[in-house]
Amino acid sequence: MRTIIIFESYEGQTRRIVERVAERVHAAGGSVGLFDASQQTAPLRLNTTDRVILAAPVHERRHPKNFELLVATSLEDLAAVPTLMLSVSLKAAFPEGRDEAQDFLDEMKMRTGFTPDRELLVAGAIRSDNYDYYQRQIVQHVLLHNVDVDVSDGPREFTDWLALRDAVDGFLAEASGGGSVVDLETSARGRVERT
Repeated sequence: MRTIIIFESYEGQTRRIVERVAERVHAAGGSVGLFDASQQTAPLRLNTTDRVILAAPVHERRHPKNFELLVATSLEDLAAVPTLMLSVSLKAAFPEGRDEAQDFLDEMKMRTGFTPDRELLVAGAIRSDNYDYYQRQIVQHVLLHNVDVDVSDGPREFTDWLALRDAVDGFLAEASGGGSVVDLETSARGRVERT
């Protein structure tokens, strides 16, 4: 089966996530095509695609504008295939931030008119070695407010790779007619429920 992954990445974590997702597609016996939304804003034609996975980071409360534009202009094609949206944010890493992370995704869905078949909040990373003083302060005192993480300790990854693998594998099985339904939110916490 052919899977297209539409993504955009700012600091590299979403690209790492997409590369892992592509590995899972290959492991499941499928072929994969990657489309970087920062390079293309015209609608995609997905007529030879069996399923689509979308992945984008959240910065300043929203997903990248080019990514959202590409999604909004490809609604008809996206509606024709099973879709999984991976929303990558630092807020998703902490229980007290998950509601806000969901708000970011809900706001994107309202702006684009797109409702994915499945969605998953994915914890991102801190790339503090790339931040200037002011960026470190914003991350520490705004994004990580009341969280016991010190940005000055250096880069830190929060992505739960096993939960991501389980969620993607479940989506691939379901989208290929495998007959199992996976609760992706439950899977993201390490438990998979099949019905």
